[in-house]
Amino acid sequence: MSARTTALDAVVFGVDIQSGDVRGDAPSYALVVFDGESVERDVVTYRKLRRRIDDEAPTIVATDNMYELAEDKDALVRFLGSLPDETRLVQVTGDEQPEPLSRVASRHGVPYGKDPMQEAEAAARLAAANVGYEVSAFTDTTTVKVSRGRSTGSGGWSQDRYTRRIHGNVRTRAREVASALDDAGLDYEMDPTEKYGGFANAVFTVDAHPADIPVSRGRSGDTRVEIERERRDGIEFEPLAKRRDHVIVGMDPGTTTAVAVVSLDGQVHDVLSTRTADTAAVIEWIIERGRPVVVAADVEPMPETVEKVRRSFDAAPWIPTSDLPVDEKQHRTRETGYDNDHERDALAAALFAFDDHEDQFARIARKTPPHLDRGTVIERVLAGNGSVEAVVADIVEEDEEPAENEHEHDARELTAEEKRIRDLERQVERLQSHVDELQDTVSEKDDRISELESELSEARREERREARERRTVTRLERRNDALERDVTDREETIEALEGKLARLKELWKLDHSNFADVEEKKRGLVPVKPVDKFTRDAIDDAHDSYGLAPDDVVYLRDASGAGRSTAEKLVAHEPRVVLKEGGLSDVADEVLFEHEIPVGPAADVAMQEVDELAVAREDDVEAVIEDWEGRAEERKKDQKSEMVDRLISEHRADEAGSNAF
Repeated sequence: MSARTTALDAVVFGVDIQSGDVRGDAPSYALVVFDGESVERDVVTYRKLRRRIDDEAPTIVATDNMYELAEDKDALVRFLGSLPDETRLVQVTGDEQPEPLSRVASRHGVPYGKDPMQEAEAAARLAAANVGYEVSAFTDTTTVKVSRGRSTGSGGWSQDRYTRRIHGNVRTRAREVASALDDAGLDYEMDPTEKYGGFANAVFTVDAHPADIPVSRGRSGDTRVEIERERRDGIEFEPLAKRRDHVIVGMDPGTTTAVAVVSLDGQVHDVLSTRTADTAAVIEWIIERGRPVVVAADVEPMPETVEKVRRSFDAAPWIPTSDLPVDEKQHRTRETGYDNDHERDALAAALFAFDDHEDQFARIARKTPPHLDRGTVIERVLAGNGSVEAVVADIVEEDEEPAENEHEHDARELTAEEKRIRDLERQVERLQSHVDELQDTVSEKDDRISELESELSEARREERREARERRTVTRLERRNDALERDVTDREETIEALEGKLARLKELWKLDHSNFADVEEKKRGLVPVKPVDKFTRDAIDDAHDSYGLAPDDVVYLRDASGAGRSTAEKLVAHEPRVVLKEGGLSDVADEVLFEHEIPVGPAADVAMQEVDELAVAREDDVEAVIEDWEGRAEERKKDQKSEMVDRLISEHRADEAGSNAF
């Protein structure tokens, strides 16, 4: 087994901020495209970077800081959701607590420089070597929704048939999706919404990544297919390299605990130094990086914490004959990267342990058949399970399991069972010890959680109180502003109405000349009430504005186009006289004449307009009325003459008909 997957058969984009900031208007990025052999370098804008990701769909977009691509958590979730289905975002410097890129690059032998293009290339090469953590905001559960591609409409002669056809097509498409998922061997649950003629929609919950689902999103005819991944509660990090290689672990316990993981070939995998992690967390960190066959310390005797970790893995111990001198530790770790003396000591312990076992590992490798795992053989030999030959024979026998000898139990099979019992007893002891430690840790954390929950509850109460106060103040301020605006509007309206009222009073006094306070020069004038058009709406508007009362003088600015109903509406107000601009229709003229409403041209009356109203001389109005009365008298005579002629004609026609018989 190799210590690490060294390269990916895929394209990796390494990205680092070149200038600007993602929170600004125009950030630019150093982009390195690495396929394992060739390297392409470019400087691109954020928009061009997104376009290249969408067009080329790289396997990995690698960066040393994920927040160089998104300004906050919400933007990061949107960025992850917009990536192509086959593309992953990888932070090569770690998970929630990333390390400096320089340290990670040095640890894995990747060239590094402070120039953004060099950092982008280092990120690409590290991700290609399976170094880093995948940043994920979504689970591997995907929702596929089949629904209507168009509205069923608001009704019509063929509404039922049209709706039935759409629902039938949705059901057909849902069955096609179900068949495709079945053919792909994917687990899913289907939740259809049945409607008239078929399905209104069908929701499939599929236990798979969108890239593994043989259905594409889009709209086709009457149906639409939408694909969405299920959102996690937060951002999660998943290591790219899920190694279970056999490794050597060096530890330096204390206030700051340091751990180093080295492969059986002497290559440094990872280094950790922490002041907060307990033994359980350290063990979990080691488990994620391999299966220890040797646990080493740089002092003699082995510290209790290191011994506890060694027992939890049932690994072989290694300690020096005397405490390792500082100069020897510095010399042995000179070609590796570390941040502090604790990491140096842990690395030195692991590397000196490898040096002591290097020849033994080489002999075991030479005697191990190619089809067997060298690490498994080394683990069993170091555990005292016999020579290399015996261990290889045991492994081969365990793998063969001959059918013809199922009923026989030879001595070697019994020995394997006894060894299995022994291993299980050790494992039980180790797990019990680990459980005790975890229970103590859980108890401490429960107490801390209770304290934090109390503090959080109090903080939330205080925050809710302040929020209520802020909402009350904001609401009152808005109400006050609204009232102030209302007062201003009312004052302006009152001022305008007062001016209008003063003018109306003057006009009203003109119409009631018996009042002593009417000025002498204004006597002999009469108010005129204009109507913009001879329509029902214009008559209503004039009446609403200043009132049309009996014996008013009405002025039609445009008398054309009125019908019978409009003329009758004006007659209902019983005007004294109608002054008009333009010609009346025959129908309107007939109605006004029948009701003896005088009509005359406005040009015969000298008028002076005051706001919406007007005034005219009484003499001019009387002259128009007298003129109309004269014309009306002639019109009545003409009508009587026409009526007599018509009666004579009808009588003669009746006599002619009688003589004919």
